[in-house]
Amino acid sequence: MTRLPQIGWLADDRRLHLQDGPIDLIVEAYGAPAVVRIAYETAIARFTGLLDELCEELPELRKAARPNICTLNGIVARRMHRAVAPFAANGFITPMAAVAGAVAEEILGVMVASADLDRAYVNNGGDIALHLGEGQSFAVGLVDRPDIPSLIGKTKITAEDITRGIATSGWRGRSFSLGIADAVTILARTAAQADAAATIIANAIDLPDHPAVVRCPAHDILPDSDLDARLVTRDVRQLPFADIDVALEAGAVCARRLVAADLINGAALHLQGETRIIALKDVGQKSYKPLQDTARIRTESLMYA
Repeated sequence: MTRLPQIGWLADDRRLHLQDGPIDLIVEAYGAPAVVRIAYETAIARFTGLLDELCEELPELRKAARPNICTLNGIVARRMHRAVAPFAANGFITPMAAVAGAVAEEILGVMVASADLDRAYVNNGGDIALHLGEGQSFAVGLVDRPDIPSLIGKTKITAEDITRGIATSGWRGRSFSLGIADAVTILARTAAQADAAATIIANAIDLPDHPAVVRCPAHDILPDSDLDARLVTRDVRQLPFADIDVALEAGAVCARRLVAADLINGAALHLQGETRIIALKDVGQKSYKPLQDTARIRTESLMYA
């Protein structure tokens, strides 16, 4: 018999909370009450058993992805592979790098397919899938670190924009990081793509062998980690500005490359009080730049209506 997840409502009685093992979703839909009810019921039905589906293929999901070969079977598992495949030729990455975004996409997808919603989002620990009907928009809050979130900026995503996925990564987040970024927030066409790219760019923000950075093998903390013996960041002591600048520029170079390759739409990179904004490419004839280009915008994604 399929194990039932935890299902509840947040204090505002508007947002659905779905939790099963490491998957922790905040879901909100907008539209006619009857339509919204159908969307939530569909989300609950699809969420039930989803973790079991992923666990069935977990050994394969933890292996290094190959760019042109996918042996995975599940819908979400294959979405994870598609998201990381563009990065697999140039370095180590597993489908697990896109798991949070891929799960958010799956739940949002069944909701939208079942109900004519005005707008909706699924937030999986800061990795967010968006649906926007005509004329709709979302404000996305930004904070500087995922462990102690403090809202200090926001950006607006409209139905006309191409972004439908937002993700955050960094050494202070839920997952391990090879880099030293406090937080990297990525805008992309899908949540799974944003999730994978956030991992890549966060890893690129680094100062190899720096004495202020404390690292240890991933399997010493989590024996079954997909990163195995790779050194993950556990602490970053105060850095001089020159070193912060070097690390952020390494991440910015990576982010610019991904923007040029049309793999992401934009990025905000944050380390110890300093931030780099990587603007979006022009889309058609208009300049598309929803990330505010301020001196000290900080990052991690929270949803606000």
